[in-house]
Amino acid sequence: MSRGGRGGGLLIAGTTSDAGKSVVTAGICRWLVRRGVKVAPFKGQNMSLNSFVTREGAEIGRAQAMQAQAARVEPSALMNPVLLKPGSDRSSQVVLLGRPVGELSAKGFFGEPGGPSSPGGALYGGGRAALLGTVLECLEELRGSYDAVICEGAGSPAEINLRRTDIVNMGIARAARLPVVVVGDIDRGGVFASFFGTTALLSPEDQALIAGYLVNKFRGDVSLLEPGLEMLRGLTGRATLGVLPWRHGLGIDEEDGLRVSLRGAVRESLSAPPYGEDVLRVAVCAVPLMSNFTDVDALAAEPGVVVRFVDRAEELADADLVVVPGTRGTVKALAWLRERGLADAIVRRAAEGRPVLGICGGYQILGEHIDDEVESRAGAVAGLGLLPVRVRFDRRKTLARPVGVALGEPVEGYEIHHGVAEVRGGEAFVHDERGRALDGCRVGAVQGTHWHGALESDAFRRRFLTEVARAAGRRFVPAPGTSFGALREEQLDLLGDLVEEHADTDALMRLIEEGAPAGLPFIPPGAP
Repeated sequence: MSRGGRGGGLLIAGTTSDAGKSVVTAGICRWLVRRGVKVAPFKGQNMSLNSFVTREGAEIGRAQAMQAQAARVEPSALMNPVLLKPGSDRSSQVVLLGRPVGELSAKGFFGEPGGPSSPGGALYGGGRAALLGTVLECLEELRGSYDAVICEGAGSPAEINLRRTDIVNMGIARAARLPVVVVGDIDRGGVFASFFGTTALLSPEDQALIAGYLVNKFRGDVSLLEPGLEMLRGLTGRATLGVLPWRHGLGIDEEDGLRVSLRGAVRESLSAPPYGEDVLRVAVCAVPLMSNFTDVDALAAEPGVVVRFVDRAEELADADLVVVPGTRGTVKALAWLRERGLADAIVRRAAEGRPVLGICGGYQILGEHIDDEVESRAGAVAGLGLLPVRVRFDRRKTLARPVGVALGEPVEGYEIHHGVAEVRGGEAFVHDERGRALDGCRVGAVQGTHWHGALESDAFRRRFLTEVARAAGRRFVPAPGTSFGALREEQLDLLGDLVEEHADTDALMRLIEEGAPAGLPFIPPGAP
């Protein structure tokens, strides 16, 4: 597929956020790698609180890590050179090539007055327009090493107020001459208007790269849709390259899937019947700026475990385990828990010997004291006092991929935090092979750790749930054969199947190899 040492490419854009760009990109990666194509994912700029740490210690979006798994390659900072981690509605931490470089206001990032709010942010000068060179260099490096690079856009390519400084949609497509396929979520309605309007709001130069459309999340008889697809082709001169049907239970890490999670059971996963006599109920506190809520996906994958996000104290009453998850705003999340009565409910649970688990920011919240002059700049704040831990926020971010032993079972995870914990008692959550403390703290049924992803270690997760069931008085037994890694592979294969069975893969391959076809018609009015 490579021509002159440079691999082919394709950009997957969307009519809206949450149209399915992440999963379609992953599906195309899995379809290609099954055909023997050496493929890599790419997203020039991601905004998400769900992140991952690569083997070399770089922080990237979890969606790109998932797509790399779909492509069967090791995740790399090259695959997501710019990551924005919101700290409020107006500012984000900027992660460049896997390393945090400072906080930046929205105006500063989009090239307006009001630039960096920290010395590290001075790297940004003119906002994200100055980053286009770095993004293109990363893309070109990937294209020099892979047969194909499947790029994911962000939001909509027709955000006309942001086009001038775009580095993730048509800005990168035009600079790298990438053909673009636009994905639309038909489950929301209005998909024909969305496809047409998206195209018609682009400049002639950008429209020349819009090579086709892909309908996502379709339910029903596709023959009823086909007349509309033909009319759309007549209006735009562009074909619809596939109609992907709705599938329940994918549970795939998207850029920001919290809206999906809050509908009920985690990530719409299908709850299997319990292996033992009882189910186990897990309540996850839906704290503000929640980060890496995907940590609990491994719990939801267990037969008989029902995981729900909650925001009211009464919803903890029948929970067998309460999880306080990670957050980009530890002090803000702690105040939120107190305002809603959740903090008092968690303290009562602990006094009754009922299980509580804190992960990363949640672990810090369970401690005695937080000293934060970095994230919230709130200074000294009292924690919930359930663990003998004092936390001090450091400007340096810990990024690591540790391994250890917990509850006698091997466990691995990844760390992404500014808080440094001083443990003053209790028992360590994770040890090394010699029994030396590595991370976290346990006191009775309350435990906390900075490690994300630990629950994906199957043997540890089963032992942990066995302890939770015992403390909760439930006759729950973990299924002995559940493999979270195998379930994730099945989900990625399902995405590959959806692309292979319901998309025009010959047309997709031509676009990847040859680029957008010449002579695509211009649809007025074009960009303002």
